[in-house]
Amino acid sequence: MKYVFIILVTILLVGCSVKNTESIKNEISKEELKTKEIKKEVFVDENLTKVKTENDAIENFVYEIEQESIEIYDLVTIPQDVRYFLNNIPYEVFSYDIQKKYEKKYFNIWNIDSPKMSLKSVKWPFAVYRVGKSYGENLKLIKQNFFDEMMKNSNYKAYSTLNKKAVVLRNANIRAFPTNRPLLKDPLLAGEGFPFDYLQNSSISANKPLFISHYSKNREWVHVFSSFAFGWVKANELVIIDDKDSQQWQKAQQIKIIKEGVSIYDDTGEFLFKTKIGMMFALVSEDEDSYTALIASSQKGSEPLYNKSKISKAIASKDVLMLNRENLENIINEVAKTNYGWGGMYEQRDCSSMLRDLFAPFGIWLPRNSSQQSKIGKVISFKGMSDEEKVETIKNKAIPFETLLYKRGHIALYVGTYDDEIVIFHNTWGIKTTKDGVDGRIIIGRPVFSSLNLGSYQNYYNEESGILKNLKSMNILTR
Repeated sequence: MKYVFIILVTILLVGCSVKNTESIKNEISKEELKTKEIKKEVFVDENLTKVKTENDAIENFVYEIEQESIEIYDLVTIPQDVRYFLNNIPYEVFSYDIQKKYEKKYFNIWNIDSPKMSLKSVKWPFAVYRVGKSYGENLKLIKQNFFDEMMKNSNYKAYSTLNKKAVVLRNANIRAFPTNRPLLKDPLLAGEGFPFDYLQNSSISANKPLFISHYSKNREWVHVFSSFAFGWVKANELVIIDDKDSQQWQKAQQIKIIKEGVSIYDDTGEFLFKTKIGMMFALVSEDEDSYTALIASSQKGSEPLYNKSKISKAIASKDVLMLNRENLENIINEVAKTNYGWGGMYEQRDCSSMLRDLFAPFGIWLPRNSSQQSKIGKVISFKGMSDEEKVETIKNKAIPFETLLYKRGHIALYVGTYDDEIVIFHNTWGIKTTKDGVDGRIIIGRPVFSSLNLGSYQNYYNEESGILKNLKSMNILTR
């Protein structure tokens, strides 16, 4: 459906071709970002389908608009170009001589003999998701027989009986139950329903190491552990490898993918998968323009089939990247290509998976979820601090592009300040609103640069949900 709408501001924030930060600053001037039109700020009503302005001359005009046309104050007053903020760091920072440490964590799941988690811990989804509060793909309550079937098919009596090393063949999902069917919370509530499938634990990129505990009852699924998540993967999406292969793989020089969404082919020209930042492959050889990598592409019977793949040096590096302006610009622009994807669904990213992949080419290992990520490096708690004290602490102690800011359920990268206001880079679903006691959402659904007060200029903004108000800690990853 097409809607009539009023566009009060049209501001170009990206598209600069120059590398010099000062040139960008001149092009993206405060005068352009904060025009008189912006001061007529656009607000959204309780249904998020109508707008009005504070301008007395037109306050009685209300027009329906598409969600895409809603102007969010932060996103038109803060540059949405990473180059603008890179002046906050020295041009040359340093390279982390910790690749071996990173690789040890990357491959750690291949160096165990049995799962380290108890069966009770592994069965957590059945303690959390129950009949009466869970909805299916038809937006109806899920019945008890679904949970009974999932428990039976999970075959937990076979837990830790297979204990084999494996590699995932293609970009795949790790599920909490052995099923592709979704489990939603009340779809009538804002921030629930689609796309929040609570059975989606994580996504996992092609050729990452796995450890198999056991098969499901119907053998369609296998229960696996990766270095960062665990759950169920389709049996045809992985292949079991032997100890010799896993050891050789680990000893090889690794190349790191630094470009997103590039098609990878085997040596016969057959498509394998698309690249994602955070992938690593074993290096076989190289020439002036490309690397030849060893890739597990399929299986022949029960044996893995390995292929050699030519990978351009323009999309991969065998060295850990230096944390400098040029590399940060490239990697942040790559991870910003994906939208918000709960648990990595649809090959997208959520807040924590974006940061995890962002730092991988720099040799910095991050766990999978935001709570665990907030504990890495030097942690500074905000407990007992006022909002003003939090801001002062961040400005005085946080290091741009090396510091994470954490609130329950969400994590962001501190990139410095703009107009003396703290700016973060984060992948966010949206802004919480409340009208007459009813919650709503202004959906963003992608990575953005914003202040810690994202949404505060929008109508019906829920102040209790604000990022700054709910910040619990910051942690410096590198110093």
